[in-house]
Amino acid sequence: MNLADGEDLDLARRAAAGEERAFTALMRRHKEGLYRFVRRYVGEPDAAYEVVQESFVAAWKALGRFDGRRPFATWLRAIALNKCRDRGRRLAVRRAILGDRDLDSPEAQRRADPAPTPEASLAEREDLRRLDRAIARLPAKLKEPLLLTLFEGLSQQEAAGLLGVSVKAVETRVYRARLQLTEILARPERR
Repeated sequence: MNLADGEDLDLARRAAAGEERAFTALMRRHKEGLYRFVRRYVGEPDAAYEVVQESFVAAWKALGRFDGRRPFATWLRAIALNKCRDRGRRLAVRRAILGDRDLDSPEAQRRADPAPTPEASLAEREDLRRLDRAIARLPAKLKEPLLLTLFEGLSQQEAAGLLGVSVKAVETRVYRARLQLTEILARPERR
C-alpha cells in the first residue's frame, strides 16, 4: 500500500465514522481523476459531471462497506462505472421509446469542450473531442477495459478484477477496442 492509499484509507474510515470533512478531502483528492474517467466513458461534459456527483453520493452512502483491500480510487471507479452503466441503460430505454427525436434534442447536439491549454491548437482540441466521441461510441464491454487500463493506469489484472473477467478477456477487449477506434476514426464524421 502506498502513502496515498494509506491516507485514503484513513480518510475513508473517518468519513465512515461521520466526519464530513474527511469525505470532502476524499472528494477533492479524487474528483478530477474520476471526472476524466467518467467523461471519457459518457463523452459529454455535463452528463459526466452528473455521473460524478451520483458516484460521490453513492460512495458516501456505501462508505461502511469500503474495506481497504483495494485502493479507494479503484473502489470509487467501480461505483462510477456502475453509474455510467446505469446511465447507458436509461438512455437505451429513452431511445427505444423516443427513437431519434431524443438524439436530435439541443442537449444531445452540444459538443464536448475539454479544458484547453493556451498553447493547444484548434486542430488538437478537435482531435481530442473526436477521440472522446469515438470512445463514447464503443460498446461498454470494450470501452470499460480500455478506459481502465489505458487512461486510468490500472493493470490488466486490476481491471479484470474490477470488471469480473479474466486478464485475457481484458487484453482481448482492449485490442478489439483499439481496432474499433481505428475504424471509427478513419470514417468521416457525420454532423
